[in-house]
Amino acid sequence: MAAMTPTPRYTDGAESPRGSEGPQGSEGAGAGAPARTAARRPRPRIWRGAVLALAGAYFIVPLVASFVFTVHVPGRGVTFEAYTQLLSADGFTESLLLSLGLAAATIALSLVLAVPALVAVRIGSPRLRPVVEVMCMLPLVVPPIALVTGITTVLRWGPEHLSRTPLYQTFIAVQNEKFPFVLVLAYTVLALPFVYRSLDAGLRAVDVPTLVEAARSCGASWPYVVLRVLLPNLRASLAGAAFLTLALVLGEFTIASLLGFQPFAVWIVSISGAQARMSVAVSILSLLITWLLLIALSRAGTTPSTAAAAPATTSRKES
Repeated sequence: MAAMTPTPRYTDGAESPRGSEGPQGSEGAGAGAPARTAARRPRPRIWRGAVLALAGAYFIVPLVASFVFTVHVPGRGVTFEAYTQLLSADGFTESLLLSLGLAAATIALSLVLAVPALVAVRIGSPRLRPVVEVMCMLPLVVPPIALVTGITTVLRWGPEHLSRTPLYQTFIAVQNEKFPFVLVLAYTVLALPFVYRSLDAGLRAVDVPTLVEAARSCGASWPYVVLRVLLPNLRASLAGAAFLTLALVLGEFTIASLLGFQPFAVWIVSISGAQARMSVAVSILSLLITWLLLIALSRAGTTPSTAAAAPATTSRKES
């Protein structure tokens, strides 16, 4: 039978000389560490709040100053005539509706061209992705003034050399002042880099080959795969591309002005000389419209689509 070794006792009542340093010391250190961490946490929050406050002031102060300029008239006090006269201003409604129509057509054309091309490259020819990326990024290299010069040359050359062909009527139709489709073509080229970046980020986050293979193995057609399987998973990317295109069309001035058309941005500049306060009021209104459309598009991009996502989930389970 093994000998029992008695546990040494110490005069101070402690079990060991390290008792005060062992458990008690570790507990003391553990209690002190969170206290130090909690004392250090407010510093990043303070800096973060300061940066956000400066950024907010950078955007809000000019807007407030512009609003004060529109409502305060020296010698008359505060008046809202610049805003009450907007709806009755000559050309306001027509130019705004024209810009919104051009934006809707540009968004539709950009997505119709970009979505099938990027999906086809991602599924069938991944090696062509650098080529497609370079082609989509080219509008960032070409200045808008050079683009509009080329468009003007083509529009002048076409009717002169194609007057006896059916294409002559096409050149006339795309320059209709009520809805200049030539601006839609130009805006689509300008918006292509932003649409590509947004859609490419969305396609990278989704396993496109697996989704397509699962849907096709369940008997789904290609239109069904694109409309009911891929597009619901790209909802946020589509909303981002649509908003960027909308902001570009509402603020574009160079191409429309040089081609002789008057959308919303050109109309604002045209009235700035005679009615400065009204032009600033319209600029503020355009920002509010853009923000409201941004909120609508962001909600459309984040709202889950249960009816559209169900076929994709079923396809994954069956595969």
